[in-house]
Amino acid sequence: MNPLKKVVLAIVGAGALALTACATGPAQGNPQELAQTGTGIAGYKLGTGDEVKVTVYGEPDLSGSFVVDGQGAISMSLIGQVEVVNLSLTDTSRLLETRLKEGWLKEPKVSTELAKGRPYYILGEVNRPGEFPFVSGLTVMNAIASAGDFTYRADRGRILIKSSDSPNEREVELTPTTVVRPGDTIRVRERFF
Repeated sequence: MNPLKKVVLAIVGAGALALTACATGPAQGNPQELAQTGTGIAGYKLGTGDEVKVTVYGEPDLSGSFVVDGQGAISMSLIGQVEVVNLSLTDTSRLLETRLKEGWLKEPKVSTELAKGRPYYILGEVNRPGEFPFVSGLTVMNAIASAGDFTYRADRGRILIKSSDSPNEREVELTPTTVVRPGDTIRVRERFF
């Protein structure tokens, strides 16, 4: 085979491999799975300690990062305390637009995103159980790696997750796309022979 043809085929193969990796990477998640279980960040409700980045378009003095305080509110210029606890990011944007319309801005456009979430916790059969800082796009597999990986006794197929907005743990099949939300408690059980 012609050496030039070999190089071209190698480049095309590497490109196809890279595209496949991008399409199936662990941070992507299965949208259908996330919508059904409500575990995606879209269904996430804000809580005390979350940091939210608020952008008011055309108003840089009103934009910035705000931490949800112990009363469940953020404090912004012009409108003061706004209670956002248990609201989604979309609902928070709508509430801020409504409050800014009340005598301050004509047609405000507000977007909110989670800048920094509450820490998550890992318990059970991992080498370093404890509290870890949340980062966007975090999966359970990444979280377990942060905790020093599984112990030799760990059940690697199914784990328990307790969300901060639910009193009950739920059993979840461990996949590369299983998402961690801020405030989640992940428990890795001991396997039984």
